Amino acid sequence: MTRVMQFNSPFLLGFDALERLLERAAKASDGYPPYNVEQRPADGGEALRITLAVAGFSREELSVTVEENQLVIRGRQLEDEERTYLHRGIAARQFQRSFVLADGIEVKGARLENGLLMIDLEKPEPARTSRTVEIAEDAAAEPPRRAAREAARSPATE
Repeated sequence: MTRVMQFNSPFLLGFDALERLLERAAKASDGYPPYNVEQRPADGGEALRITLAVAGFSREELSVTVEENQLVIRGRQLEDEERTYLHRGIAARQFQRSFVLADGIEVKGARLENGLLMIDLEKPEPARTSRTVEIAEDAAAEPPRRAAREAARSPATE
């Protein structure tokens, strides 16, 4: 299979990791369970909340993990062998939903309420730093320049 590169411009060198990230995000586009992403008020930086509709799942049947800058939510309902269904319209299906996280985003917590799994994320505002970089003279080029300056200052002797 031939891999089609998105970033094939000669000016975009070293973006292989970004391309893999986009491929991973495209693969995670299953429609179940439905979810919302909302921006929340934050003291400093940015705050987000991901809400997934996980009706029928208990807290024990859900897991939230962070794996290499990827938030992974898994759900697996256990089959109840004692029940006999005449009609089963509510499927006990397992799922895995992934979200790629930008560098610096932290998962602050998760809670299950009324069939909604809410995961709070925060990206603190980075500390602003500034420094001056000293510009050094090229030590190898200094002696010829100095000799040229001195020669220009002193009268030539013949």
